[in-house]
Amino acid sequence: MALQISATNPEHPALLLELPWHLPLEQWPEEYLVPLPRGISRHVVRYARAGDEVIAVKELAERPALREYQLLRDLDRLAIPAVDALAVITGRADAAGETLEPVLVTRHLGGSQPYRSMFETTLRPATMHRLMDALAVLLVRLHLAGFAWGDCSLSNTLFRRDAGAYAAYLVDAETGELHQRLSPGQRDYDLDLARVNISGELLDLEASGALHPSVDPVDFGMEICARYRSLWEELTRTSVYPAGKYHYIERRIRRLNDLGFDVAEMQIEHASNGDSVTFVPKVVDAGHHQRQLLRLTGLDAEENQARRLLNDLESWMATQDDYAPGDPLGARPEVLAHRWVREVFRPTVRAVPVELRGAMDPAEIYHELLEHRWYLSERAQHDIGLDTAVEDYLVNILPRARETLQPTAD
Repeated sequence: MALQISATNPEHPALLLELPWHLPLEQWPEEYLVPLPRGISRHVVRYARAGDEVIAVKELAERPALREYQLLRDLDRLAIPAVDALAVITGRADAAGETLEPVLVTRHLGGSQPYRSMFETTLRPATMHRLMDALAVLLVRLHLAGFAWGDCSLSNTLFRRDAGAYAAYLVDAETGELHQRLSPGQRDYDLDLARVNISGELLDLEASGALHPSVDPVDFGMEICARYRSLWEELTRTSVYPAGKYHYIERRIRRLNDLGFDVAEMQIEHASNGDSVTFVPKVVDAGHHQRQLLRLTGLDAEENQARRLLNDLESWMATQDDYAPGDPLGARPEVLAHRWVREVFRPTVRAVPVELRGAMDPAEIYHELLEHRWYLSERAQHDIGLDTAVEDYLVNILPRARETLQPTAD
């Protein structure tokens, strides 16, 4: 059977053809590989370069490869945080004509880390709580979209820094199923699997000495359940308000916005006696601040990064002479937002040398600089300004980054 490439982009097949598909992944030469940390997988996985892209290549049987490829494309259509499926390659054979397993090709998620590489230096409990928060949000988003994961775990998740928190991305969709709506039993099954898997993974880290001594693996496994149920209840519960108190509904929607969710569809019913109003959020979409930032500035960021950038944007807009909310003669928010990007955001990020940014994207760099300004302002007991913060960051923070980037002797 001839080599066949099913790809999402017409440019990918030509780039992928340059890779040594006649060799099992375990035998790929170093010249094709990219040395990135890998998580635990039941399959052979390698990172490689295809043109300007870094890709993850996973060997598995044809049917699950095609199935996972389609599920990842479905998740992308639903705007769920997951790795991007690029191609499935079948019809592989070695030089002797022996059949090789097909492969699933996904785009490497820039700036992400598997959980085991994060535990190479023992994580503080506070950081682990943030990981649990991120994983709970991901699981809730999947369930709201009707996706039963079937194998929720730290190993099947990648984490990216997100303005002091983390964003979680699904990596392995092999066991997933997409439905119109999940039953409580399906959600509970996923949640119970998550609890068992996470406790087991943390027990493994504990045995290797990589877990903070104050962390109880079983308690942290239970924590994902508590955080999930709390968020699910807030997003889906039915509220009953006194008739005429419509601002209560607005307050509920704002609370959901603060959590990073928009109410895309709602159901409001008046009681037959007219004394009360029932409010039910029927469709809830994540990414409230992301969409707002993208609409205003064109910047694409993680949810917490977007929230932080929007706060800074609003503070900056308030200092502009032509900022007049509600005044038709004042500058529109979109105009001011693009001026902020041009005059504040981009020059600030460009002040940090590219070679010292590491895995941080521009939004995370800007967040770091805002944090540094806050720290310096607290110490000085007055606002020291962003320019001064950038100068101090370059002199006193980046030298430590240079030291960590220096090669060590063998």
